[in-house]
Amino acid sequence: MSSLLITNVRIFDGENEISDGSVLVEGGVIKQVGEGELKAPSPSTVVISKPGHTLIPGIIDGHIHADLDAECTALTQSLKFGVTTVCDMHQEAENIGKLRARATEDPDAADFKTSSQAATVSGGWPMAVITAFDKSEETRARIATWPDLKTKADIATYIQHRVEDKADYVKLMHEDGNGLLFKPALPSLELQEELVRVAHQHGLLVVAHALSIQRTIDMLNVGVDGMAHTIVDSPPTKELIDAYLANNAHCNPTLATIGSLTSEGLKEQEIYAHDPRVKRHISVEGQKRLCACMGFGNDKAKAENAYQSVRELKAAGVDVILGSDSAGPAIGTAYGVSAHHELALFVNKCGFTPKEALRAGTSLVAKRLRLNDRGRIAEGLRADLVLVEGNPLEDIDKTLDIRGVWKQGTLTSTYKSLVA
Repeated sequence: MSSLLITNVRIFDGENEISDGSVLVEGGVIKQVGEGELKAPSPSTVVISKPGHTLIPGIIDGHIHADLDAECTALTQSLKFGVTTVCDMHQEAENIGKLRARATEDPDAADFKTSSQAATVSGGWPMAVITAFDKSEETRARIATWPDLKTKADIATYIQHRVEDKADYVKLMHEDGNGLLFKPALPSLELQEELVRVAHQHGLLVVAHALSIQRTIDMLNVGVDGMAHTIVDSPPTKELIDAYLANNAHCNPTLATIGSLTSEGLKEQEIYAHDPRVKRHISVEGQKRLCACMGFGNDKAKAENAYQSVRELKAAGVDVILGSDSAGPAIGTAYGVSAHHELALFVNKCGFTPKEALRAGTSLVAKRLRLNDRGRIAEGLRADLVLVEGNPLEDIDKTLDIRGVWKQGTLTSTYKSLVA
């Protein structure tokens, strides 16, 4: 494999900025990062000089649900938008091998991490919302195969299955439907606490789904490492902030999806759907789905509650990370696109600087989800890189001006003509 040298570019390494620098890649790994020009190690080195451009780490979407369609859109479309790693947060166990194989074998597919099957209970989340929209026998049969956790023995078996699946983390569900049109069954706190204990015993990171303030506090109090959403039913309280801080937990707020849930995000979704930078990489059907909302929040659910929670969590020193909750059935989302939407919401609604938003989508999400080989442009890490025209450290919208995406040092086919 020949080496790659990207030079005369601004570099955001996941933490800091180099105004004019170079990155050398060998064997899919970052070999050297430095200010100014680096020397090509051999005549065969591919040299790309792009003044006026910025090189950032591959974006990591810390929360998706991957569909296994023929095109593997969850992985291939994500990579077109510079999302080099996707973190699946509930997946059918039988799909995992196929998704991992596609991610490993296809240079045009994002890397894939997963919780495998979430810790579900009968009648709990997400069964209630799925069956409200899809009443087919096929769907009901699939849901019937999900975990239905009741006892300590069930928990031990569930965690052992996740270990056998080589799950990257464990996902709990603790949704009471406060703020929603559905009222799912709620697992006991004793069950959730035991799940956290056994998962931690096996060295597994634990994240949890909850959209209401009380259930979020409950999950933090039983010891989860992070939340897979923020709250929609109430403004944040001191008790909520204190629970995050006491547990050193992170928050993955999924603001773009919350906007679809409450229908307040429609205008922004339509802007993305009609953006030429988006349209060239998604289907007509995908554009149509962006121009609609899930709309299953009730009058308690407000996007401003979510935005305010993120503002206050950030001010208190809680780590806020990028995750879009993009999913095939989730109207109002699109793989890859919604990650950029989330970055913009951090800046435009929650008071992040563009640099802070980019950190949330690269080095910080990698740190909090224990993806220690990526998320930064640093020696020895995976060469997952995105080249954008302009300066996204000044204008977060520039993250969509993509001119090159490399996965482990290999330029994806979408951008070969742009960096030739």
